[in-house]
Amino acid sequence: MALSQSAAAAEPIVMATKSFTEQHILSAMTVLWLNKKGFEVIPKTNIATTISRNAMINKQIGMTWEYTGTSLIIFNHIKKPMSSQQAWETVRDLDGKLGLVWLKPAPMNNTYAFGMQRARADKEGINTLSQLVAKLEQVRKTDPDHNWKLGLDLEFAGRSDGLKPLQQAYNMPLDRPQIRQMDPGLVYNAVRDGFVDAGLIYTTDGRVKGFDIKVLEDDKHFFPSYNVTPVVRKDVLASHPGLEDALNQLTPLITDEAITEMNKRVDIDHQSPQQVARDFLQSKHML
Repeated sequence: MALSQSAAAAEPIVMATKSFTEQHILSAMTVLWLNKKGFEVIPKTNIATTISRNAMINKQIGMTWEYTGTSLIIFNHIKKPMSSQQAWETVRDLDGKLGLVWLKPAPMNNTYAFGMQRARADKEGINTLSQLVAKLEQVRKTDPDHNWKLGLDLEFAGRSDGLKPLQQAYNMPLDRPQIRQMDPGLVYNAVRDGFVDAGLIYTTDGRVKGFDIKVLEDDKHFFPSYNVTPVVRKDVLASHPGLEDALNQLTPLITDEAITEMNKRVDIDHQSPQQVARDFLQSKHML
């Protein structure tokens, strides 16, 4: 009971989350869980990444769910490949100097990957990006009239850490007819409908499960880790005893499988993030 009284006496925690499904679910889940633990949370949704970051530093926001790769690349301008653990340790140390505390990261990693229709990938024996590249090359050399096509979003095709370095890492020559550029959201439909043979996707998108897309292993670890993590201002942790423990109890439950299923329930089954978050926490005996 001491925790609840001390939590109630403290200022409400202002929490910012971004403008996509996964973040809406994380927001709803955090509000439900922290309320149960006796903390008052004021959720601010649909806050852009850089605005949220500046508001944290300027003490207008107390916490957010941020991705390790976002801080590493966007905020700290580090492009060097590193493991999930190294990425988290690096942003923890750098952002710690700004009074921002990275708690334990969730197992889920919402990064880029290539995906294929599951039945097609299994039939072709393609499980990794290297195997996809080998198949692309085989078809390019033996049957150029029926080149395999890759669906890519416009941004990735032009980014300095996008298509060109990926081609270098995987020794991946591509002819122009092999590349189909489109809006990111259309890639999933293009893979499902066979308009492209493989496409660039986000690993935890609900359509991965909804459309039965197989995520190919990035066997050369080209794509950075984007483990979602509660980031809380140091002074907010100090004034809210028990907050760190509460968040560290929640985070390990957020796996790729769990968040992909929840994203699917919102985006494809049209359930509310609040209902999906509540169902998930109840299934884990948290509420």
